[in-house]
Amino acid sequence: MRNLASIQKISNLEPIPNADAIEKATVLGWQLVVKKGEFKVGDLCVYCEIDSILPEKPEFEFLRERKFRIKTLKIRGQISQGICFPISILPEKTKIVEGLDVTEILGIKKWEPYQDERRCQKQVGKIMYPKWMPKWVQKIVHRFKFVREYYRKNSGQKSFPSLIPKTDETRVQVLQKLLDKYKGVKCYYTEKLDGSSITIYQINGKFGVCSRNVDLKRDDTNKFWRTVLEHDLENKFKKVFGDENIALQGELIGEGIQGNKYRLKGNDIYFFNVFFINKNAYGNMSELIDVCQKLNEKTVPILNTDYELSNSIPELVELSKGNSVLNNGTLREGIVIRPLIEIEDSEFHSQLVKNRVSFKSVNPEFLIKYGE
Repeated sequence: MRNLASIQKISNLEPIPNADAIEKATVLGWQLVVKKGEFKVGDLCVYCEIDSILPEKPEFEFLRERKFRIKTLKIRGQISQGICFPISILPEKTKIVEGLDVTEILGIKKWEPYQDERRCQKQVGKIMYPKWMPKWVQKIVHRFKFVREYYRKNSGQKSFPSLIPKTDETRVQVLQKLLDKYKGVKCYYTEKLDGSSITIYQINGKFGVCSRNVDLKRDDTNKFWRTVLEHDLENKFKKVFGDENIALQGELIGEGIQGNKYRLKGNDIYFFNVFFINKNAYGNMSELIDVCQKLNEKTVPILNTDYELSNSIPELVELSKGNSVLNNGTLREGIVIRPLIEIEDSEFHSQLVKNRVSFKSVNPEFLIKYGE
């Protein structure tokens, strides 16, 4: 869904105060620092987004100290998100077309910040391979999907349920056309919490708990299942929903998760999605609040319920800044914006989850402070 590297146009260049060798460029909705004179307005370039991990090649050697990862930086007081390369960095036979995804062509991978979730999945997955199998052999066989699936099946670990969309949000910087289309639409926005994605579901009588990518084996020693059991959510689901097929998605936060930036004791869940599986549809804000009230569970902090959508990306980035509702001494990660009445739009299907008009604006100050 996300093009980490693509051919894009330099739409604007501006000087940076007290900087003779660099200037500010605008690509899509992103602002970044480039060498002065390297590009002109209207030039095509290869733009690599933040969270990209570039391959260890000579042309990217200058990124070695950063482990080849592109991060949000502040250079001479200017926020810089991403890197631009000249088109010549592409193989000779590449067809140069604005918008072309060149992520695979350049061998770029995505950096995943969900270290705590991966640790939990690894913990669950320790029994995937026989104890007699040396670790070096495990690393080799783990490269093959059919082998992973075989051992996952036999260890009780399953793939994420196909009936439920995975949690993901598109960054506002690539959605200018969508913003123009829906400018003025009444929206609400919530605080984006920095934790681990959790999905809790009931399908045909089966109750389950998922991390971002895996249907987790029932195990009260991992944070996901333990927190769900502490909240008695299995019994609550049966009492409130009966036999209805439904899923709730939220953020698992607290001790041992993403550095516990909110300084909480224990673990807790804040929900941001209700998904009605039989209808194949998300619930709107009112439905989410209603479901959480019936379950006596929390929603993520709702910051504004009467917001007219702006089509100014800088304005929406500015809106993302501030401190967390959960801890005023902690910067908030950002915000998630959605229409009050759910909208599906197939025109932007390559950028939106299930064609749902929903996106995030991430606080650049948060990214700089926490190196994310």
